[in-house]
Amino acid sequence: MALLLQTNLREAARSLSAARQRSLLALIGIAIGIGSVIAMVSVGEIVERQSLRQFAELGTDILLIHNLSPPGGPDGRSRATIALEEAAGLATVPAVSGVAPYMVSPAQVLLAGEEDSRIALVGATRTLADLAGLHVEEGRFLSDLDGRQYYGVIGAGIAASMRRAGIERAVGETIRIDDHVYTVVGVLRSGLAGPREIRVDRAVFVPVGTAQRVFRDPDIRTVMARMVPGAHYLAAGTQVRDYFRRQSEGLVIHVESPKELIEKMQQQSRLFTLLLGMVGGISLLVGGIGVMNVMLVSVSQRRLEIGIRRAIGARRSHVQWQFLIESVVLVLLGGMLGIGLGAGATYAICQFAEWPYRVSTEAAGLALAVTAACGVLFGLYPARQASRLDPVAALRGR
Repeated sequence: MALLLQTNLREAARSLSAARQRSLLALIGIAIGIGSVIAMVSVGEIVERQSLRQFAELGTDILLIHNLSPPGGPDGRSRATIALEEAAGLATVPAVSGVAPYMVSPAQVLLAGEEDSRIALVGATRTLADLAGLHVEEGRFLSDLDGRQYYGVIGAGIAASMRRAGIERAVGETIRIDDHVYTVVGVLRSGLAGPREIRVDRAVFVPVGTAQRVFRDPDIRTVMARMVPGAHYLAAGTQVRDYFRRQSEGLVIHVESPKELIEKMQQQSRLFTLLLGMVGGISLLVGGIGVMNVMLVSVSQRRLEIGIRRAIGARRSHVQWQFLIESVVLVLLGGMLGIGLGAGATYAICQFAEWPYRVSTEAAGLALAVTAACGVLFGLYPARQASRLDPVAALRGR
């Protein structure tokens, strides 16, 4: 059996080498199919990991509480709002260990005579630095003693803009935001995640009391809370909603947890990756049909060879195995080429998007297994056609 397999492998290599152009075209089809599967699945997994990492950096023990109440309260006259004292009182809830209310508004900053409208002005308390992981590079973060002072803690991107404008040390300098002048008391580190609706590098954090004075909408719409160790986000969310319901019946509170979002995103990402794999599988199917076409042409052109083999004693199974092994060898060569192509495409995408490079080993292994199966599936019909040729008719060239 081993000798027969060895002989068939040599015959397969010789036959594929003799028909270089057809073999190359079939190889390209299979390589593109395999490469697209690996690239799509790998990129899908990388995107999933990046998204999950951003949520995980915020902390899986964090709750984000949003006030979704309409501008008018239930009586049509009052507004359903969260007072600063009510937000601070959330720390009395058994499942909550820390609270940080904040407000966000777009703003324009004036630097070196030029306006930049791509920043966010964030009204925050001292506790936001701890809960959101806002680490200070220079100076300090906001303090409870800042009250309604016009103090600001700037992101690293704004500090870099100030340095380009000739201001080497931002702490102690003043910047104009909208119609007010703020003194910079701190600079944050570069690359911080923070709450997802805030681009920390392009944000200015001011005392929440100051924000309530200068914002058009002075209401607190978001509160960040940290759960106590061991608390489940569903139970904690129920306690939070009950707390705010006692404070005001008009409040419409939505509680979300990064852990909950991560679970939902994992489900969506799996479906997305499966969809990408199916799209790549269509390319692989097209490549497999190309292999079948090449093998059928090969059978047609090698009728005399098949007739001679049958005339000197080869059985139908021997002829069938010869063409089947040839098909499998062809698709496996294309599969290995496709793995390289998929890895290269994934690397190029990661370099462009500045993502960590990773190739899905599961996708590569599955692709090789599917490739071998394609070799058998798409090579079986041509192999059966070759084995069923009439030796006399084949020798006559019919």
